Amino acid sequence: MTTKVLAAVAWPYANGPRHLGHVAGFGVPSDVFARFMRMSGNEVLMVSGSDEHGTPILVLADKQGVTARELVDVNHAIIAHELADLGCSYDLYTRTTTANHYAVAQELFSQVWKNGYMIERTQKGAISPSTGRTLPDRYIEGTCPICGYTEARGDQCDNCGNQLEPEDLIDPKSKINGETPDFVETQHFFLDLPALAGALRTYLEGREASGTWRPNVIKFSLNILDDIKPRAMTRDIDWGIPVPLDGWRDLPTKKLYVWFDAVIGYLSASIEWARRTGDPERWREWWNDPAALSYYFMGKDNITFHSQIWPAELLGYMGKGERGGEPGIYGELNLPTEVVSSEYLTMESQQFSTSRGHTILVRDVLTRYQPDALRYFICAAGPETSDADFTWREFVQRTNSELVAGWGNLVNRTATMIHKNFGEIPVCGPLAEEDQAVLDVVAAGFETVGGLLRRSRLRQATAEAMRVVGEVNAYISKTEPFKLKGEDQRERLGTVLHVLAQCVSDCNTLLAPMLPHSANAVDAVLGGTGDFMPMPRVEEVADLDDGSPYPIITGDYAATPPWARRPVESGTPIGKPAPVFVKLDESVIADELARMTS
Repeated sequence: MTTKVLAAVAWPYANGPRHLGHVAGFGVPSDVFARFMRMSGNEVLMVSGSDEHGTPILVLADKQGVTARELVDVNHAIIAHELADLGCSYDLYTRTTTANHYAVAQELFSQVWKNGYMIERTQKGAISPSTGRTLPDRYIEGTCPICGYTEARGDQCDNCGNQLEPEDLIDPKSKINGETPDFVETQHFFLDLPALAGALRTYLEGREASGTWRPNVIKFSLNILDDIKPRAMTRDIDWGIPVPLDGWRDLPTKKLYVWFDAVIGYLSASIEWARRTGDPERWREWWNDPAALSYYFMGKDNITFHSQIWPAELLGYMGKGERGGEPGIYGELNLPTEVVSSEYLTMESQQFSTSRGHTILVRDVLTRYQPDALRYFICAAGPETSDADFTWREFVQRTNSELVAGWGNLVNRTATMIHKNFGEIPVCGPLAEEDQAVLDVVAAGFETVGGLLRRSRLRQATAEAMRVVGEVNAYISKTEPFKLKGEDQRERLGTVLHVLAQCVSDCNTLLAPMLPHSANAVDAVLGGTGDFMPMPRVEEVADLDDGSPYPIITGDYAATPPWARRPVESGTPIGKPAPVFVKLDESVIADELARMTS
């Protein structure tokens, strides 16, 4: 039975190119999941985009001497190309500066307000004494009043996970210039989370009962309900979405909080995608149908916004809090089925830090190395359920010993022997016990690897797929087809090589969600067309409402192969193969470490 599956992927902030920590947390895991779910016969809608509002964009634009729009135009294009080159198969990767997104965000705000869950309050806002500009919460740093962590931000403490307000910090300082901010009273709208807490708890307890959420995510999400407070959803800033209420919409410095509008992007991107397909209401199949499933992918620092803030916005929009209410024009909207959060990726035992130069950009890795080498590292050793460390030594070791010597060598040996002895996939004769045994082991991989991918257990799934590859390599050692040289052994040789061709084809399917680029290369080696896994493309489009141009990621994934064995065809020509993976010289380690310090 076909299921509608929404793959909602965290929106990267458009303040610059992405580093490895970003794509390890949301990029590769979401794509592996989406590709597998398509292969399993589900109708997947994978959406995301560039998050482009907020004061940090203004601060950076000022430093570079450009406008905020000019800055995000450049960075959105960079990020889109990075993610497409990595193979992330978005149905739509868009941006939050579209007229469509503005309209959807304003509709949600207006209905939440009509239902009584946006309350007007006065709060203290942080102002820079030297510039008079509002300081964003994340640009204020101090000591957490709850746990004592000395590098807590004005919106959240990354150590204890609690939400904060800038004035709560002990000894707050501006991260821009180190000055102590002034706190002045200002009027804002707050999302009344306490009025939605009962509905939130019911929802989260239901998800806990499902047993599918990662324990750290569900426990954290339930714990933060105990001390829930109203949260400001507007800001004093001149770059963002106007507050859509009379008396407010014309105030140039009152905008929607960037995090309020960013999570709405999952809905607005779905609506934009439907409009671009020519069927503007089709998004409802993923959002209004209770049978549809939705999976949200992000790093652990964003759990709060996806397990609490976003569900609260949806519940408030539908009027499902203690004050009641009714849904707006978008109707009853599905809450997240699962929040799939990854932990942190460090680099050479240190946190990624663009400001300190301790980083490696995705585009730089893709320039120097194969995209599937990076994808493989993330799948095999990424920060799935615990923090993980990226080192150049391990990257080289895994590429050479696992991709090149393990999987790549199996593909190359198999194709070389077939090409040399037959020139085509030979006919399969009677199967010996060891032949049937290896075919059964590989066939069982569809269940074991598939079960793990369905639950976003990438590390285990990758290890299991590579274990199956190891079993096929062991089959070569056991049958020794390279010794079957006599004419009387030719039928046996043909059978062994046919079995090997089938096993390589199956292993390629098992690894295809993780390694889509090389899946196409392996398909070509086995005599296929080389387009086994559909790939994304960057396309320049016009805004649907105001006509302004911008790039999107999209693609046609209808030809995605099924998650099942495809019998290889005897007689398929097999040419002399070229290596699928590039072996890395050990000097790469020293070269890359030197780049980090230069």
